[in-house]
Amino acid sequence: MAAVRASGAVPNAEYLLTVENVRKEFPGVLALDDVSLRLRRGTIHALMGENGAGKSTLMKILAGIYTPDRGEVRLKGVPIRLQSPLDALENGIAMIHQELNLMPFMTVAENIWIRREPLNGFGLVDHRRMRRMTADLFKRLNIGIDPESQVRDLSVANRQMVEIAKAVSYESDVLIMDEPTSALTEREVAHLFEIIRDLRSQGIGIVYITHKMNELFEIADEVSVFRDGRYIGTHKSSDVTREDIIRMMVGREITQMFPKETVLIGETVLSVKNLSLNGIFTDVSFEVRAGEILGIAGLVGSGRSNVAETIFGVTPATGGSIEIRGRPVRIDSPTTAIREGMAFITEDRKETGCLLILDVLENMQIAVLQDRFVRGGFVSEREVSAACETMADKLRVKTPNLYERVENLSGGNQQKVLIGRWLLTKPRILILDEPTRGIDVGAKAEIHRLVSVLAKDGVAVIMISSEMPEVLGMSDRIMVMHEGRVTGFLDHAEADQVKVMELAAR
Repeated sequence: MAAVRASGAVPNAEYLLTVENVRKEFPGVLALDDVSLRLRRGTIHALMGENGAGKSTLMKILAGIYTPDRGEVRLKGVPIRLQSPLDALENGIAMIHQELNLMPFMTVAENIWIRREPLNGFGLVDHRRMRRMTADLFKRLNIGIDPESQVRDLSVANRQMVEIAKAVSYESDVLIMDEPTSALTEREVAHLFEIIRDLRSQGIGIVYITHKMNELFEIADEVSVFRDGRYIGTHKSSDVTREDIIRMMVGREITQMFPKETVLIGETVLSVKNLSLNGIFTDVSFEVRAGEILGIAGLVGSGRSNVAETIFGVTPATGGSIEIRGRPVRIDSPTTAIREGMAFITEDRKETGCLLILDVLENMQIAVLQDRFVRGGFVSEREVSAACETMADKLRVKTPNLYERVENLSGGNQQKVLIGRWLLTKPRILILDEPTRGIDVGAKAEIHRLVSVLAKDGVAVIMISSEMPEVLGMSDRIMVMHEGRVTGFLDHAEADQVKVMELAAR
């Protein structure tokens, strides 16, 4: 069936985009249950909800990736039915996905104009003109990236900027942004918001999906909330409070986002001395004690994640030493790290975390099949399945069953599966790199509570986070890094955002 085009727009239609009673069902999951959404021209409309609430499913319908089972989508008052992402773009709807979709071995300019390359008189790609078009676009958006750069050489933040520029290049009426700030620094977020406000002033309607409450109140004109695949309500952002939004999202009050308990700090479990990795970080030293949560803060590029990977043996150190409970150890691989009682939840669940084509059970059990559940040389499938089921329930993983493929879960639920995998190993040292990135507010509180319980049980926790409230709220001490070096430590009682940022920007 060909896509229905919005060729005869209704003059002065009140809403730029209207979704009415849309329903979408997947095997075993009702993702959308008669949801509605109305986007006005020249407004920023935030879409909030827990993971699994249906936000991304609806956006994929609007982006032409999914087709609704029932309901209607109208653009400028005209019903449309989109059969592909190209249909959506041709109708003026562009989407920036949370998981970036750029071609790493192509240049920035080639990525932006792919399938739309300008041609010369011989029918060949006019690379000079394409570079000029890209430079003009970047000048308009105040983006300082070389159009000839290879995407594979860009930081995650700069790749995000390229995605945004690509979407804007389509001159779309509707722009959908799914967690666009997840990998950006505060300065980059401020720049992005300038771009968004400028696009709003041009009459573009923007749907902005985020889990970050501060972003909602800073950038959005209106906010709609989904819960469990259902539409809950829409309000002007100026008419609601943070507590109102949380209550709508989770159907209950969350009274304590950072349930950090004061626990007895024990002996030193992990000691890192002058750890170095050539060209990445130098002379990193710190200790973590039993029951302690050590937060690691720093701007993008500070080397935080690289330190975590080195401690876990992903990239063995080129200098320095590591001791566990006073005993020197050589961590030359993740297998060695696991044997020493470490667990590491990586920053990128898609690339280095979840095995997307495997099911929930296979993903959760993979780290414990050689240890806890082996009886007489055989895996006790009943025990491991029961443990995974209990862990999935504890983390509120939304899945029809443990045999659902992880690629079919929302991003937040994929993160929960990854966390569950490592908690099943019962680690003595737990390294968390951005543990709540892409996680909704309800699940964040649950994960924070779980981390607090682990610390209370004597686990030594290292937590890397770009979210300042998370670092300040959960850490006993904070280690701050800048460009591969430790710039200082702050105790929980003395730490505040200003002090952390002063150390992070040195």
